[in-house]
Amino acid sequence: MRAKLALEDGTVLNGNSFGAEGERAGEVVFNTSMTGYQEILTDPSYRGQIVTMTYPLIGNYGVNSEDIEARGPQPEGFVVREASRVRSNYRSSEDLGTWLKRAGVVGIEGVDTRLLTLRLREKGALRGVISTADVDDASLVVKARNSPGMVGRDLVREVTPKEAFPWHERTDGPLAPVGLPPSAPDLYKVAAIDYGVKYSSLRHLTRLGCKLTVLPATVTGRQVLDLKPDGVFLSNGPGDPAALDYAAACVRDLAGRVPVFGICLGLQIIAHGLGGKTFKLKFGHHGGNHPVKNLRTGRVEITAQNHGFAVDPDSLGKTGLDITHLNLNDQTVEGLEHKSLPLFCVQYHPEAGPGPHDSLYLFRKFIQLMADRNS
Repeated sequence: MRAKLALEDGTVLNGNSFGAEGERAGEVVFNTSMTGYQEILTDPSYRGQIVTMTYPLIGNYGVNSEDIEARGPQPEGFVVREASRVRSNYRSSEDLGTWLKRAGVVGIEGVDTRLLTLRLREKGALRGVISTADVDDASLVVKARNSPGMVGRDLVREVTPKEAFPWHERTDGPLAPVGLPPSAPDLYKVAAIDYGVKYSSLRHLTRLGCKLTVLPATVTGRQVLDLKPDGVFLSNGPGDPAALDYAAACVRDLAGRVPVFGICLGLQIIAHGLGGKTFKLKFGHHGGNHPVKNLRTGRVEITAQNHGFAVDPDSLGKTGLDITHLNLNDQTVEGLEHKSLPLFCVQYHPEAGPGPHDSLYLFRKFIQLMADRNS
């Protein structure tokens, strides 16, 4: 079946349908990871976006029940150069196209993803429409131009749970990342605020001795403190952090009252909560190979990233936050730590689901922060 991808700048790319039939609109972004497409597709931070994979062959190891990071696929659409007809992996239980179809995700293959990536790098992330239903170029371009953008958009409410729940699953067995110690008992009570959390983050925290309660994004600081947690974890998530006034207010209430560790959107919410600002990146950071320099140690970490906004370093003067990490590709802020309060955060995804394991030390740092606070 024919499929088309139309961009707001008038570009129309032809391809073939794989996955679900239908029509979806979203911000078109590209991801530079060579593997990990299942984890990428189940990352809630991609809500509202159409994901393009720059690696040319996708789907060759199928999908399974283990490598998922949320309740199911999250993007509005999926774009690849070639969807593999063969899946070969001992853990594979289903092919990628069937899985996407069952989840309702519209996919397109046969697209020149090199051309598309260059277009996005040149012009920035663009609104787009992917369709198997409407194949009229002019009509699709108009739909792309009329679709919502990311600025000012609160997508967290679409992915956060409605109620709090306990989390018990931990990273164990042969698939446990190198660098994490054997499973620890429940030593620390941690409140994890779910803006679109990835399961790997929760699994790592549980492995390191945290007894987790996962909370909706709309929780107040008072409600969190009433749980008497030893620490608070702020997750990744989709959309514009500037639209999340309720989350920023919660962080203001928590800062200095309990140790806080934030990642990705969690970092941006911390910045807003303490008086900073964010801005829209041209085409965002999406992939598993982004170099980040730790300014405290001088060490360079290869990191997994997925964000379209960044913190404005010039807005941090009165926040009490120091910059601890920088992106070596574009010098954007990748880590913050408060000068006097037990609070730190990074812009990238240290849980390595998927991605390199260079940054797993951050979970141990959070554990140590809680241990020092309780000693």
